[in-house]
Amino acid sequence: MQVTETLNEGLKRGYKITITGAELDAKVTAKLEEAQPEIGMKGFRKGKVPMAMLRKQFGERLMGEAMQEAVDGAMSEHFETSGDRPAMQPQIEMENGESWKPGDDVVVTVSYEALPAIPEVDLTGLKLERLVVKAEDAAVTEALENLAKSVQNFEKRRKGTKAKEGDQVVIDFEGFVDGEAFEGGKGEDYPLVLGSGSFIPGFEDQLVGAKEGEEAEVNVKFPEQYGAAHLAGKDALFKCTVKEVRGPKDAEIDDELAQKFGAEDLAALKGQVAERLEAEYKGAARAILKRGLLDQLDEKVKFDLPPSLVEAEAGQIAHQLWHEENPEVHDHNHGSIEPTDEHKKLAERRVRLGLLLAELGRKNEIEVTDAEFTQAVMNQARQYPGQERAFFEFVQQNAQMQQQLRAPIFEDKVVDFITQGAEVTDKEITKEDLEKAIEALDQI
Repeated sequence: MQVTETLNEGLKRGYKITITGAELDAKVTAKLEEAQPEIGMKGFRKGKVPMAMLRKQFGERLMGEAMQEAVDGAMSEHFETSGDRPAMQPQIEMENGESWKPGDDVVVTVSYEALPAIPEVDLTGLKLERLVVKAEDAAVTEALENLAKSVQNFEKRRKGTKAKEGDQVVIDFEGFVDGEAFEGGKGEDYPLVLGSGSFIPGFEDQLVGAKEGEEAEVNVKFPEQYGAAHLAGKDALFKCTVKEVRGPKDAEIDDELAQKFGAEDLAALKGQVAERLEAEYKGAARAILKRGLLDQLDEKVKFDLPPSLVEAEAGQIAHQLWHEENPEVHDHNHGSIEPTDEHKKLAERRVRLGLLLAELGRKNEIEVTDAEFTQAVMNQARQYPGQERAFFEFVQQNAQMQQQLRAPIFEDKVVDFITQGAEVTDKEITKEDLEKAIEALDQI
């Protein structure tokens, strides 16, 4: 086997690997000899099948395996010897594939971009500011008021009051399609909150303005994708009787409210709310500290970047931002999105810092533990209620998904490692100042 360098320009590498026909034939013969004792064919006892027949029967498949093993072995040896680490999967092509026949040499071309050598970075002298926000009484009260709204009750309005959006109407109803009542279209004493979107689109709107004791006819059309196929896309009439109109009333902020949320009393609930708020503030403050750290690291080190990684990252940034600007588009059936110079500049920063953090983590033997990975999978699985098991199985079978879950954990652990050696000053600020700092972060 012969390996010849064809390209060494910046981070770009190219090689030509020549595997002689004799080498391949020897590999195939070795495989056949290894398997021969276990093979039997009609007319021959197990282990007595002639080599010529084995070669005719299995030679072509084994030749493919021999080629792959030879190329993989050559690449593995090359990376071990050169110390190169490819930025992305190397491109491998068989140069004489169309004209190749058994006995010929195999010529393979390999090209890739090598990851750059990361220069040593001086982590001494890093100065960081950690923002600290206490949960003030006003913030706790606001959070309690929001909790009270989430468990609001409804009280009966005086007779003659017109129902408005946000009110609850208690109705009897019966639905008809083509003049015939349909199964499941009838209900009594049903409490419907107007504006909740819990009924067919357009149904609740037609009850706005209704009064207690009134009868109303509601005309709607079932959605084309409605769950009951026999009703999908059909026009329907619902005959309704409004039995009560009720107005929303927030729950009282008291011990009873606290108990609804699992707390012993109001004082305990206030403590839990304060802890949750401060945890949220701490998470936001950490994001600001991390940005400050990354800004300093970005200033400290510069090195060549693999163009393929930058291009891929710029494309991903452009695609993500396009969808944020066009939230009504949920699929990827849109035209090509070309990254701008700003996208490319941001991509260069992300790739540079990503490679730097990866190298610092490698040198300091920082790893994601099995427990940390399992916790990340569990957190992600909660987004798919009822399908957690299927999600776990998907992650087990998908190496790329595993990497996506490990990457942010690893990065945070490296950031924590660097922060431990930095000079960190705490600065107490208000919730409002923290919100302004987060807004400024998003604008960068």
